[in-house]
Amino acid sequence: MSDVEVEEPVIASEEEEEFVAAGGATEVKLFGKWSFDDIEIRDISLVDYIACKGDHATYLPHTAGRYQKKRFRKASCPIVERLACTLMRKGRNSGKKLMAVRIVQQTLEIIHLLTDQNPVQVVVDAIINSGPREDSTRVGGAGVVRRQAVDMSPFRRVNYALYLIATGAREASFRNLKTMAECLAEELVNAARGSSNSYAIKKKDEIERVSKSNR
Repeated sequence: MSDVEVEEPVIASEEEEEFVAAGGATEVKLFGKWSFDDIEIRDISLVDYIACKGDHATYLPHTAGRYQKKRFRKASCPIVERLACTLMRKGRNSGKKLMAVRIVQQTLEIIHLLTDQNPVQVVVDAIINSGPREDSTRVGGAGVVRRQAVDMSPFRRVNYALYLIATGAREASFRNLKTMAECLAEELVNAARGSSNSYAIKKKDEIERVSKSNR
């Protein structure tokens, strides 16, 4: 027997290999699946207010950022996270962000099955289509009240679109066998197509119609 020691080959476990593969990935994908690279914001006025590129690409729609500390800071909140936050409405759901994130994850899967597109693109298109471009405000005092049509800022368009989409999905799933994720997916797909089956598109058209008559 010689004194030379023979080293046994080190076999990396599967877990380690997976970790190396994940660590080597440079591209950030939502839920490890959906890429942000090819997302296109087709409305030039909303580019600054729909955060889904560069630094705003995240693995999870849960950054725990303090977006309410300053005016307009929530514009830098990732758009899918803002959608998750709008689902936490109506008292009993407030604060349940993990539930909202899970609903969003299931929604994106359903959208992909329905449309065969990147679901993040569908969400962006739905928000662009659902924001009213004109609204009416109350003008006058001392008992004389009339409505006056006003243009809506791009930021408010995004905020209002998120509110309408979430409200439509919530109302559709309430006292219904359909899950929240299914209703939200249907609402987003219809809104992205500009279909009047969508609650958000119907409301947007109604708001714009009223403001047109008040010009």
